[in-house]
Amino acid sequence: MGIRGLMSFVEDHSNEFFTDLKLRDTKIIIDGYALFHRLCFNSNLELRYGGDYDSFADVVQKFFQSMFACNICPYVVLDGGCDISDRKLTTLKDRAKEKIQMAHSLSVGGGGYVCPLLIREVFIQVLIKLQVCFVQCFSEADRDIMTLANHWNCPVLSSDSDFCIFDLKTGFCPLNSFQWRNMNTIKGTQDCYIPAKCFSLDALCHYFSNMNKALLPLFAVLCGNDHINLPIMDRFLSKVRLPLGAASSKGRRHHRVLGLLNWLSHFADPTEALDNVLKYLPKKDQENVKELLCCSMEEYQQSQVKLQDFFRCGTYVCPDALNLGLPEWVLVALAKGQLAPFISDALVLRRTILHTQVENMQQPNAHRISLPIRQIIYGLLLNVSPQLENMSWNSLPPQTFSEVERVNKTIKTSIVDAAELPKNHCDLSKLTELSLARRLILLLETLKVKQTILDTVPASLKLPIAVTCYWLQHTEAKAKLHHLQALLLGMLMGPLHAMINSPDKKHLREDGAKMLYEELQRMKEQTQPGTRLDLDTAHIFCQWQCCLQMGMYLNQLLSTPLPEPDLTRLYSGSLVHGLCRQLLTSTSVESLLSMCPEAKQLYERLFNATRAFAPAALLLPKGKSNSKKKRQKKQGTNRSKNRVGTISDTRCWYEASNRFGPLMVENMEEHQASELE
Repeated sequence: MGIRGLMSFVEDHSNEFFTDLKLRDTKIIIDGYALFHRLCFNSNLELRYGGDYDSFADVVQKFFQSMFACNICPYVVLDGGCDISDRKLTTLKDRAKEKIQMAHSLSVGGGGYVCPLLIREVFIQVLIKLQVCFVQCFSEADRDIMTLANHWNCPVLSSDSDFCIFDLKTGFCPLNSFQWRNMNTIKGTQDCYIPAKCFSLDALCHYFSNMNKALLPLFAVLCGNDHINLPIMDRFLSKVRLPLGAASSKGRRHHRVLGLLNWLSHFADPTEALDNVLKYLPKKDQENVKELLCCSMEEYQQSQVKLQDFFRCGTYVCPDALNLGLPEWVLVALAKGQLAPFISDALVLRRTILHTQVENMQQPNAHRISLPIRQIIYGLLLNVSPQLENMSWNSLPPQTFSEVERVNKTIKTSIVDAAELPKNHCDLSKLTELSLARRLILLLETLKVKQTILDTVPASLKLPIAVTCYWLQHTEAKAKLHHLQALLLGMLMGPLHAMINSPDKKHLREDGAKMLYEELQRMKEQTQPGTRLDLDTAHIFCQWQCCLQMGMYLNQLLSTPLPEPDLTRLYSGSLVHGLCRQLLTSTSVESLLSMCPEAKQLYERLFNATRAFAPAALLLPKGKSNSKKKRQKKQGTNRSKNRVGTISDTRCWYEASNRFGPLMVENMEEHQASELE
């Protein structure tokens, strides 16, 4: 949630409404959604290339290390799916449109803030690595955060202005004044603290003639928040003469906030104030508006969910979720962040929102490529409980889901058919009872990959490689050799990092691994400042991320028949874009990997697993004409003036990008033959 203009208003009056804190030796409840957005957008991270997840992970780690150094015990609370009432849909659609405009701006060299697609998953993985306690709520987390903070008598850390309305015992610390990068030491001791500011609700009420704090939820809904935005309220605001009080020049830009707070301060309680609001509205609308306003005001009351029970013993009980009759294992997995809010939205609302990336707006949205995976997910989520059958979305045709997606530079809601699955896959409550072998077969069949293809691939990379095989088989991707090479080289960063930092691998050539790691880091850093974005390349990698996202969600829904990959060093947008440029100009894979035989061997395994799925026509070297492509296909193993080595010389598959075309033809033919068999 969020109240328009309130946060900037209270920050303009910082001296009146905030006190300075030296934060240490305390629990703190963190709004996870606000935190990962803040760290993503305020850490000088590159946002155009689809996510430098390694850099983001490092920032998140440093943030929590600062807390640990000050003996602050963080508890992170994440939003889940959309509320069952779906009241926030209009707000979500508006935000989706804004995100499209910002993504477009970034794609053409302008400014903007768009979270990379997998940022939430990376954030959760870092929390797990650092053993930070976290929970994913069933829907929006604000009330649960407030209730837990008051139970434990500790502050809340967020950037959401709704926390200026909640009656918090120990206060609310805004993220933008939480100076975790500037830890200080108490004089004469070695004890560290983080300078912060704490908002005082009592000070706000005192400023407005000691108004009753119970009036503030009514102020929030009249001012307009994410849950309510009634056009008829504009009629009330236009008719009532809102007193500005002793407003400074700053106050002019906060006319509505100031006026409403001053006006409400004249009433003793919410009932009296609400009656006065309704006087300004037509009689025929009064009852309906009253009901809507009262319902929205309840969003600021205590929650029935006891998160302290989850953090103490792993028990998460949410009445709204229980009333829907969802399987127990699904509720547990959602609370632990083992299933994404995407799954919750599909389950409860039969509607999902596909988030736009920095992609080519003139092409169909990047999520189109992963539609067959989503259809399998939807097929698994049908026929869950009788309670869900009676929900408002029942107007959808049977066996269908709706998706909010980008079309050009706006959004559209599309109807999608769920896949038909075997009967033993159609009962979500028993999905976990299926054998590992059956769950793995369903996953790999969806990704159109045979298990034998993955035999030589390390466990941690099996899912990304399976997803890459799926991506290569789809003509929408239009991937070329240098795109595949760059992706696979980027996947080496995790193993290289592990090799360098592992005490057990002293016998390996650490120097070579370190040299290669540093060379790849150098390429990544060269990409960042002011480099022009290749829109086609960006779109191709956005499509790959969409495949990976849905591949991960399906893998999670099937209780991870393949290990979940470590996203923190799997994909770095700046690196893969930089590698694409280098591979087309001055660098070959062979020369790059020559410094580290172990990495070269791993790369060969990854490449061999994917090459059979690469369409030959799309993976010929860049710049070749169609006629030349045909000649190369005819010549088969003949050498051209740009080519050294032959197909039969399998040791040389990695040497230079322009040797790949005929190799792909041969392997594609082999793959097609095996498929026919």
